Amino acid sequence: MKSTRLSILAATALLATTLAACGTTESSDDGSSTSGSGAGGGGGEKITVTDARGKKVTLDGPAERVGATEWNAAEYLVSLGVQPVGVSDVKGFTTWDSAVTLDADVTDLGTRGEPSIDQLASLDLDVLFVTDSLTGDAVEQIEKTIPVVVLPGGKAGEQITQMFDNIDTVAKVTGTEDEAATLRTEFDAALDETKKTVADSDFAGATVAFSDAYDTGDAVSVRPYTATSQLGTLLGELGFTNAWDSIDGLEPDKAYGLAQTDVEGLTKLPADTKYWYIANESETDPYVDTLKDNAVWTSLPFVADDGVVRFPDSIWMFGGPKSMEQFLDAVSATVS
Repeated sequence: MKSTRLSILAATALLATTLAACGTTESSDDGSSTSGSGAGGGGGEKITVTDARGKKVTLDGPAERVGATEWNAAEYLVSLGVQPVGVSDVKGFTTWDSAVTLDADVTDLGTRGEPSIDQLASLDLDVLFVTDSLTGDAVEQIEKTIPVVVLPGGKAGEQITQMFDNIDTVAKVTGTEDEAATLRTEFDAALDETKKTVADSDFAGATVAFSDAYDTGDAVSVRPYTATSQLGTLLGELGFTNAWDSIDGLEPDKAYGLAQTDVEGLTKLPADTKYWYIANESETDPYVDTLKDNAVWTSLPFVADDGVVRFPDSIWMFGGPKSMEQFLDAVSATVS
């Protein structure tokens, strides 16, 4: 599975009654998950959040020993000043997300789609953050020993709002609401600064197509970041026209705002398109390595006119505010 692909699976399992760290269970009348005395940092008032399933998860206090199966949740935690005890696919995270740094002793939980149940059970976690791309069966199994908070992975057309809603949930669980407010302030300032940079540049109002791509062995598959994607939303905020909107029948998914096309599909883009993309040195760059001698690719106006720009590696396209600030910096550098 390519590291840039995301499976879009809805979490469907009912929330199981959580086992406390002491090995006992405590069920609530409304069917919500209630932690035992071992969950949370202890002391203070109980903390209750409602997750993406509409389920209430209650802890005895701010969570200290936390884990994350998705990289966006891991980035949220570190950005809030909370180092996770465990993260899925640590090597992949450090390859694709350079916005924050995990502690060297973080435990690898396995793959994002199939975290290790045994590894999780050994960490004495106060809470585990997952996204709704993790299957319901996996969540139900994990909840036998660990309180789980399910975050929405994405929401097409409302990505930035969803990102901050997720951060607010993580911040409430970990007692870092002040840090969350700071993240929002810093992001807003970065966005405003980039808006001014773009407006004062020759790129103001430009038509931009942003993508990534991968080589399937038989062909190059292009993944457009439409106007409803997280990066597409930011490009819209900066005053750019999303070039993908001009292609009839290009349908983005409802969670992440991503679509699918091929090299021939790029011929439908407007002639004045600026073509920006992201890749990673850990994988082949299809635009450079595979398509360099492709007649369709080389004949495209933005290729012939040197309008293709590869953004810096390790900007996580589905990350938190710090990744998005990296993206804004890359846009500023491109238009300057």
